[in-house]
Amino acid sequence: MIRDRLQEIGVALALLTRLPLPRLGSDAFERQATSGWAWPLAGLVVGTLAALAGMAALALGLPAGVAALLIVAVQIAVTGAMHEDGLADTADGFWGGWTPERRLEIMKDSHIGTYGVLALVLSAGLRWSLYAALVDLGPGPVIACAMLSRAALPAMMTALPNARGGGLSHKVGTPPVRAVWAAIVLAGLAALLLTGWAGLAAALAVATGAVALGGIALRKIGGQTGDILGATQQVGEALAAMALLAVPS
Repeated sequence: MIRDRLQEIGVALALLTRLPLPRLGSDAFERQATSGWAWPLAGLVVGTLAALAGMAALALGLPAGVAALLIVAVQIAVTGAMHEDGLADTADGFWGGWTPERRLEIMKDSHIGTYGVLALVLSAGLRWSLYAALVDLGPGPVIACAMLSRAALPAMMTALPNARGGGLSHKVGTPPVRAVWAAIVLAGLAALLLTGWAGLAAALAVATGAVALGGIALRKIGGQTGDILGATQQVGEALAAMALLAVPS
């Protein structure tokens, strides 16, 4: 059982980051769906690395704006911008096509359109401004946002059908319900420890954003795809940071 859990953590890191990892066993990627419980742990790694960069900038006497920029940049580098790519494709597809089939076709296209560019600019700018306001509170908020936003992904995959019948989301499979709840509990407890009672507000904000985005995805394309999951992470991260700013810990 311990070996299985460790394998699932490795698979979660392989799926959600671009970090160099030890070679996983030949059967490890048969556990992609069950690794969903560990996706917040991938967020823990991403958030910790980003927070360390921000804290180092502050320790060197750099302004909060520079520290926040490093936090956003490190997250992009560690994940290979996979979530940002999903957000851009989702924006292009949802508002660039008139039928589900055309929207899915646009989302699959590697070219980026006006909606995608605007979504990336607004998302990056929003997260930068939020982290600039949060960075003085230490690494906790950054890590909590990273974990909570990734806990929503297995829930989205279980709640909605795959809209494409292919792609990364389809290949990973449907996480079992126990993995979904384990991810939620793991991220929720971590947020409480890291940010106090404000962590509950952040978790509720992420859940609300995921439900809203899931409803739009169901109406627009009939379900979820890997791009929808990327957009869910980006929206969830921003909403969690807003909640942490709005609610005292």
